[in-house]
Amino acid sequence: MNSKKKQKYGEDIKVAASALYPYDKDGYMTKQGGSVKNWRTRYFILKDNKLYYYKTPKDQVFTGRIDLEPGSVIKEEPGLKKSPNIFSIATQKRIFFMFPEKTEEVKSWIDALTKNVEKTKGSSPSNPNTGHTDANHTTTTGTTTTNGTIQQNKPDPLKVPTGNQEMGPRVRLTLAKSVINFLKDPESKVLEFWQIWSESIPPRDDLQAGMAIEFSVATSADMQKLTWRTSGPQNIFIQKMVDFFWNVGAPESEIDRLNDVGARINPFKIGSWIDMSAKGGMDGGWFFPVDVPLKVGIDACDTGSSVTTLMEWVESKGVTDIFAVGRDMGAAPPRQTELKFKVPGPNFEEQLKNGLDAFNVFGFPPIPDGALKILRESKTEQGLSLSVISSSEGFVRLGLLVPRPATETVLSLCSISGGNHDELAAFEASLGKDGPSFVEYQYLMKGFGYGVYKEGFDIVFHYDVGSEINS
Repeated sequence: MNSKKKQKYGEDIKVAASALYPYDKDGYMTKQGGSVKNWRTRYFILKDNKLYYYKTPKDQVFTGRIDLEPGSVIKEEPGLKKSPNIFSIATQKRIFFMFPEKTEEVKSWIDALTKNVEKTKGSSPSNPNTGHTDANHTTTTGTTTTNGTIQQNKPDPLKVPTGNQEMGPRVRLTLAKSVINFLKDPESKVLEFWQIWSESIPPRDDLQAGMAIEFSVATSADMQKLTWRTSGPQNIFIQKMVDFFWNVGAPESEIDRLNDVGARINPFKIGSWIDMSAKGGMDGGWFFPVDVPLKVGIDACDTGSSVTTLMEWVESKGVTDIFAVGRDMGAAPPRQTELKFKVPGPNFEEQLKNGLDAFNVFGFPPIPDGALKILRESKTEQGLSLSVISSSEGFVRLGLLVPRPATETVLSLCSISGGNHDELAAFEASLGKDGPSFVEYQYLMKGFGYGVYKEGFDIVFHYDVGSEINS
C-alpha cells in the first residue's frame, strides 16, 4: 500500500472495516477532499476517538481517518451550498466537511462525534467547563443591552467562551474562518487558497523543546478583508514556506529574493501571510518578525522615490531599527515590501504627532476627523507603531497601530467605518478573545486595490491568536 499513508497515520492502514465492529456509528456520507476540493461518497465508521472512512464496507484498507482530539469542534454548516446537511469537524490540523444523505442523520452523527470528543477529555458533556460545543455550535455569551432593551443571544465582546480559550490556535483560526460569510462556500477559490496555506504550516511535532509556532489574524472592521499570519523557527518553516509559494505560482525570482534577504538577516523566526477579500482578492508573502537595523530591512525593498522619502523621514526622526520586515510573493509586479517600526517620541502626544506627520510626508491623505478624534482619545502609554508598505511605483499603504484598544473604542470605530458590532463580536468569540491586540488606522493608495481590496481609509483589528509550544 501507499507508504505515505502509512507514515501519515503512524501505523499499518490495513484495518478492515469489519475488524472495527462493534461500531459507535457507521454509514455512508459524502466528504470533501483536502487539496482537491471534490466530493466523494465514503463509508464512515466511528470507533472510539477515530473516524475511519472506506470506499465500501467490505474494504480491507481504510481510505483515510480523522483523529478526534480534545478541543475538536463538530458543528452544522447550514450556509454551504453543496447540501443542507453539511457539518464540519475542526481538528488541530484541518477542518473536514461532509454530509449524510438524510437530514435526520445529521444530528445523529454530530451527537455521536461530540460524545466521542468528550471522552477524549475525560469529562462528561454536561460539564460546563469542558468547552463542549453543541450541534449548532451556539456559544452562550449572556445578553447585551442596547438603549435599555435586553437582546438575547447577542455575542458579548466582553465575554470569552471558555471552550475556545482551551482550544489550540489552529482550531481557533479554523473557527474564525468559519464565521466569515465569504468563506462559507466550499467551492470558493479564496477558501481553497486558505486551505492550501493552512496545510503548509509545519506541524507542532516538528518543534524542538521550548520552541513555538505563533498565529495571528487581522480583519477590517466590515470583515470584508482578512490577513492570516503564522511564524516559527526558520529551520522548520523555510521549506514548507517555499513549497507553498511554488504551489500558488510565486515567481522564482521572488523565492530567490527571500533566500537572499534571509541570508543577510539570518532570522531565527520567519513566517508566511495571506490576504483575502470578499471580492476574491488573494495575495501572500513572507515576513521576518525580528528586530533588525532599518538599513538592513531596506534591502528587501525595491528602489524608488518612496524608499528615498522613507529613509529621509526616519533619519530625521532618529528611527534606526525595525521589528518586522515582509514582502509579497504575487505573480505580477510591482512588488510590495512592508516595514514595521515603533514611532519615536517620549509620550503618546509626541508619537501621535510623528505618526500624523508620516501620513503627510509620505503623501497620504489625513486620517478622517471622526477616526482622528477617537485616536486622540486613546492616550495609550504602550507606544504607537507604523506599518509602511512601499513599491517601485510609490507608497502603497500606511498604517498607524495602537495597542489594546478599549471595548468602547472598538465599538466606536466599527460605527464610523461600516462595521457590524455583532459580527465582530462573533469573530472574537471564535478566537477566544475579548478584544484586539492592536487597531490600525490604515490607508491604501488609489490604484493598489486592483478592484478587489478597499482603497482609501480603513480600520483594521489585529488579533494575537496564540502559540503552539513543544514542551
